[in-house]
Amino acid sequence: MMNRSVWITAGIATLLVSACSSQKEPAEQAINKIDNTMAMIHDSAAKYTPDALPGVEAQVAAIKQTYAKGDYAGVLAQAPAVNTAVSTLRTDAGQKQAAADAEQAKVKQEWRTLSLEVPKLVAGLHAQVDSYKGNAVPKGVTKASFATVKDGVASLDGMWKDADDTMSSGDYAGAVTKGQAVKDKATELMHTLGMKQG
Repeated sequence: MMNRSVWITAGIATLLVSACSSQKEPAEQAINKIDNTMAMIHDSAAKYTPDALPGVEAQVAAIKQTYAKGDYAGVLAQAPAVNTAVSTLRTDAGQKQAAADAEQAKVKQEWRTLSLEVPKLVAGLHAQVDSYKGNAVPKGVTKASFATVKDGVASLDGMWKDADDTMSSGDYAGAVTKGQAVKDKATELMHTLGMKQG
């Protein structure tokens, strides 16, 4: 009888060991899959979904602790929820990155348009101002107004250089804001001089 109970106990222990070892490989695969996906999306998640990232990282850390304890069944039980969290993070980060990329493309196009228009406007203003020699001023413009216009036209070059430098540093949005300010000021000066924009 004693031998039989020992044999049963040994049999149960063997079954448990084989059950655990049969779950180790799928548990390891689940951890590897989660790890690989997190490594792939981490940088974009940190940039585009920084609020959601720590919560998902905590879930990943928890499932790894479960694995480290040898609780492979626990790993397999947690894996679907962790995979869903990682997948949601990946989707959210991807969507936000796509929206940011689209916005960046739009801003770059706005800059290209400004960089074609503004230098022509500025050159036209310089030519117009330079065409008045001595004390001559445009019709309907006072000497004081013309002096202000000349100063304004002179300042446009520096303003445009600042916008161009901003673009060179990679800040297209800032460059567009500054470039638009140059365009607005140039347009205003043209109106003062009675020039038509075209």
